[in-house]
Amino acid sequence: MKSRSSSSLFCYFHPIFDFPGFSLISPESISKRDHIVRLTMAAATKPTRIGLAGLAVMGQNLALNIAEKGFPISVYNRSTSKVDETVERAKKEGDLPLYGFHDPESFVKSIQKPRVIIMLVKAGSPVDQTIKTLSAYLEKGDCIIDGGNEWYENTERREKAMAELGLLYLGMGVSGGEEGARNGPSMMPGGSFEAFKYIEDILLKVAAQVPDSGPCVTYIGKGGSGNFVKMVHNGIEYGDMQLIAEAYDVLKSVGKLSNEELHSVFAEWNKGELLSFLIEITADIFGIKDDKGEGYLVDKVLDKTGMKGTGKWTVQQAADLSVAAPTIASSLDARFLSGLKEERVEAAKVFKAGGFGDILTGQVVDKKQLIDDVRQALYASKICSYAQGMNLIRAKSIEKGWDLKLGELARIWKGGCIIRAVFLDWIKKAYDRNPDLANLLVDPEFAKEIIERQSAWRRVVCLAINSGISTPGMSSSLAYFDTYRRGRLPANLVQAQRDYFGAHTYERVDVEGSFHTEWFKIARQLKN
Repeated sequence: MKSRSSSSLFCYFHPIFDFPGFSLISPESISKRDHIVRLTMAAATKPTRIGLAGLAVMGQNLALNIAEKGFPISVYNRSTSKVDETVERAKKEGDLPLYGFHDPESFVKSIQKPRVIIMLVKAGSPVDQTIKTLSAYLEKGDCIIDGGNEWYENTERREKAMAELGLLYLGMGVSGGEEGARNGPSMMPGGSFEAFKYIEDILLKVAAQVPDSGPCVTYIGKGGSGNFVKMVHNGIEYGDMQLIAEAYDVLKSVGKLSNEELHSVFAEWNKGELLSFLIEITADIFGIKDDKGEGYLVDKVLDKTGMKGTGKWTVQQAADLSVAAPTIASSLDARFLSGLKEERVEAAKVFKAGGFGDILTGQVVDKKQLIDDVRQALYASKICSYAQGMNLIRAKSIEKGWDLKLGELARIWKGGCIIRAVFLDWIKKAYDRNPDLANLLVDPEFAKEIIERQSAWRRVVCLAINSGISTPGMSSSLAYFDTYRRGRLPANLVQAQRDYFGAHTYERVDVEGSFHTEWFKIARQLKN
């Protein structure tokens, strides 16, 4: 780390503000853009409160949010055009106290001690490179916060490396997309508690605010817990989106609902138990006409779903921890299959020639009944998806000794984030009633909800199967429920097979101990 110097800085400055601690110098240095001035460190008595590096969509909007809440902020980006753009936005959106820098040294030195810098850059090596660039100018006690979707073990590695330099480190999940970052996201900081205390006052004001619940932020726990929780949040989000897509497919393909009807249905659903951000935006989508042609825009969108990796990480972690997460896994598989667009088009031709259309006809449905059944199936499936995500978080918390509070996680997801929903309040209450709840399915209130909806759920899945429509999320959620609620499964046969061909042994229901049977010898004797 370099020592501090009094070298001159380049800063973007709003004329209506005197930048704290800086004074103007020779007017001939003023650039063509009237808000760009050359400043020198004259009397650095009031530097900015915080810095943010990485001004893509999330970074830019979070910086403006912080500035709007009254915290002077310095911003930096490798691509200087992003700095210019952010400063212009700050000026237009209320002359916010946001100051841009084109070089990392000036950026770092403009921030008050102990310095706190949020990074919002692409996960992986770009994070390491940004840390290397910034840490050259940081001093002991300063703090770096990674606000991206990073793999939790990378956060733990970096926290240790930063500690060796005398620096503090946080991995903070930020959810809410562009709108959330600008107006109030859900934030999940994990790592150094001392670092969290540096920035707690800012986070409490910047986070989404939910009446009767408070700011959607809390200290998650040690190590990479913040990133891990955000990862599972995204996995649950995958499941939610897939379930909604399946509800849409059944209603449109079997129920023959128009986009106008779908808009009305989802808008109505958003007034009840399914009230949520994702249901709200789904209703909006069905109401938007195509500005480049006839009809509705949703029908022109290519049926290939992208992904950035957090859903895959969630499923991998579930497998590593032996936690069943079939709804989340099926949503990931659905994205993989959606990517095979060309293959699916060719397959459709092959099977159409064999008598299979996209939809198997012949199903006569009562539209009103179908809409109600799909609503119930969607809600029941959603319970299963969240149960899987919460169980995964708890398993990791036990493994790592994080002591995560599941009810508190549900609370901070109630606002700002993509999966925000009224439903999360009921999850919080379930864990408040019983912090050691084995599974959301056995909470008395959720068990009642499932029981009341299971008939409609089964009707929807059967209808979809008979119509040739894939509903992997709803089907796997139902299978998860049916498996979990049964006291005895056919797993006894699978274990007997394992012992037969691999001598893996088995336990008995009537006698304690581990047993092995010479199945092959006995079977051969019986055949003779």
